Amino acid sequence: MARELSDWQPCPVPGEVSLPGHGLRLEPFEAGRHVAPLFIALCGPGNDGIWDWILHGPFDTPSKLGDFFQTRNASGEWRTMVIYDDATDTCLGTASYMRLRPDQGSAEIGAVLYSRALQRTRAGTAAFALMATHVFDELGYRRFEWKCNAQNEASGRAALRYGFSWEGRFRNDYVWRGRNRDTDWYSIIDAEWPAVKAALEAWLDPSNFNETGEQLKSLSAVRERLA
Repeated sequence: MARELSDWQPCPVPGEVSLPGHGLRLEPFEAGRHVAPLFIALCGPGNDGIWDWILHGPFDTPSKLGDFFQTRNASGEWRTMVIYDDATDTCLGTASYMRLRPDQGSAEIGAVLYSRALQRTRAGTAAFALMATHVFDELGYRRFEWKCNAQNEASGRAALRYGFSWEGRFRNDYVWRGRNRDTDWYSIIDAEWPAVKAALEAWLDPSNFNETGEQLKSLSAVRERLA
């Protein structure tokens, strides 16, 4: 059922408070605090592949990386969250709230830059869950978006795994590194969020992992069981 909107009011902007949970904390980006650890996590030898599908980067100095994030956050275009492991205080990567439309209750998660230590882990899914919970449950958003290069099959699979629905393809959307980029759009809306959240919480529960940290049931299997 569609949400009643006769008394609709704009939502607060996301990404202005820290988000703790699941052994992580996500902190709003601050250049003086976060550039150096982000450079260690995301740049340097062996990390160029992290930037393969990003419109900018990789960066070869901390100052260039800092300018990249600082410019977008200072303009209000992004609200970047920096992901830390609580136990070790290690920076693991970052993801940003983008295409912010608080008047419409809509935001995108993008520029998802996970270090090698965070990719394909329980913590990576937990970071997404914290960001989604913040916009839907704490700020009252109606829509959460995910967009990716149509050729980036891994990103499309990740969107579907998290619970997004594919909406369509914007053809000839960008000229990207001398090539055409078609952009695939995905979303979760507020009516879908309770089921998406329930699946994420069930999958993230410690009982779904063995002593070596391997999942017992996949997120898709958990979602099917709950459905």
